[in-house]
Amino acid sequence: MSLEIDDTRAWGPPYAKPTLGKHTTGPGESAYYLAVNRNKKSVGLSFAHPAGVDILHRLVRECDVLVENYLPGSLAKYAMDYETVSNINPSLIYASITGYGQTGPYRDRAGYDVMVEAELGLMHITGERNGPPVKVGVAVTDLTTGLYTSNAIIAALLGRIKSGKGQHIDASLSDCQVATLANIASSALISGEKDSGRWGTSHPSIVPYKAFKTSDGDILLGGGNDRLYGILCTKVGKQEWIIDERFKTNAQRVKNRDVLEQLIENETRKKTTHEWLEILEGCGMPYAAINDIQTTLKHEHVLARKMVQEVDHPTCGPMKLVNTPIKYSVSTPGIRTPPPTLGQHTDEILKDTIGMSEEDIDNLRSEGVVA
Repeated sequence: MSLEIDDTRAWGPPYAKPTLGKHTTGPGESAYYLAVNRNKKSVGLSFAHPAGVDILHRLVRECDVLVENYLPGSLAKYAMDYETVSNINPSLIYASITGYGQTGPYRDRAGYDVMVEAELGLMHITGERNGPPVKVGVAVTDLTTGLYTSNAIIAALLGRIKSGKGQHIDASLSDCQVATLANIASSALISGEKDSGRWGTSHPSIVPYKAFKTSDGDILLGGGNDRLYGILCTKVGKQEWIIDERFKTNAQRVKNRDVLEQLIENETRKKTTHEWLEILEGCGMPYAAINDIQTTLKHEHVLARKMVQEVDHPTCGPMKLVNTPIKYSVSTPGIRTPPPTLGQHTDEILKDTIGMSEEDIDNLRSEGVVA
């Protein structure tokens, strides 16, 4: 069992029951909440109250994993820091997710995805070639940090099988952002150069490999080698470009990038995106329409892969959510339960997991300890 400690301000209306804390989030935050909290159960609990801390400690005894995202040291005053709870349950895997980690000069700074994108390189390399830096369209650093942390938790659980001991995982947005600079970071470390800047949809060393305008949208074309470049030329009806001395090799195409890309776009603008998709079907060259989100969620391949699932929410009624992306040969993961309202499962968890009576729960609720 896993225990996740969240501030009630993360539970935005209209999907929450605002019984504890002040709710300041809006529809965007509520949608974010819905996106990441399916298959979870919610206990509304005030751990500013000693009885609330006692409940958390009793839950810790039953848990394999605890995940928290408070500033370093913040939970010590509630006796929910790693040192305290690891004494209660030495096999516990305790994962702390923060903006800048448990150590370092920025450890006490609040961390938000967009700030980390800006400060640690991602925003600088994102955007059009001659345009300003921009943030990624989703909170990608939040997401990658969650993925790194889940991998770390699994590794720690496997380690516990051998050692019998838990451990504290220190995960931060900043570290994960630096890690996901990947080949860009490696190139800069090796070359000593600043970086290659922003490239939009283009590839810095392969031409043609970018998005081109059509008569009604955009299409991404990947002529990644001489053979694929030849297919592109044939499909746009310009076979003469294959033997053009300016474009015969990738090195020459990179040198004459602006000329070739403009020539290609002059052709792609003559047809709709759908027409180009039909022309390119089965050609063997990588290509893709650039779709908006609604088109993506209705895409035939997305639906065939069951990436959209409808569930019945107790407050909102039927709603569609993005499904888990991983398929297994035996297991069948999916959305078992919709995202809970705040405190929806308080009675269930306190009764079934730590054996509290209805009378005890009612008394705690009257005192404002649980909701």
